[in-house]
Amino acid sequence: MAQSAKILVIEDDPDYQLVIEEILKSGGYTVVAASSGEEGLKKMVSERPDLIILDVMMERTISGFEVAKRIKSKDPGSEFAQFASIPILILTAIHDTTFFRFQPDGDFLPVEDFMEKPPVREEVLKRVGRLLSMPR
Repeated sequence: MAQSAKILVIEDDPDYQLVIEEILKSGGYTVVAASSGEEGLKKMVSERPDLIILDVMMERTISGFEVAKRIKSKDPGSEFAQFASIPILILTAIHDTTFFRFQPDGDFLPVEDFMEKPPVREEVLKRVGRLLSMPR
């Protein structure tokens, strides 16, 4: 997929949101931002992004885990069924705050990739490029 792809960033920390947006824009991507899970789901429906970058630990409304599960639900009657093929990249600092270790998993964490904060430009762009080039 061309670098004019649209990426939805769902991140409640304004500093991280800005950093991620700047990284993506420097790579030629169009960025849409949301600061909560609920806002992210609404923007996903209205903006129809090619990729979602999602924080796990958000203070308001629903967590990133719940957002991912709602988007990737295997229920064909899900309100988000038409969006289930959108790749999701988790970008989080959860491993800094808990002893649990998470990685992409079809049931518990149904995402295509998982990355630790802080975001490093080259690594973010590499993973975004790989996810956008995957067949859907």
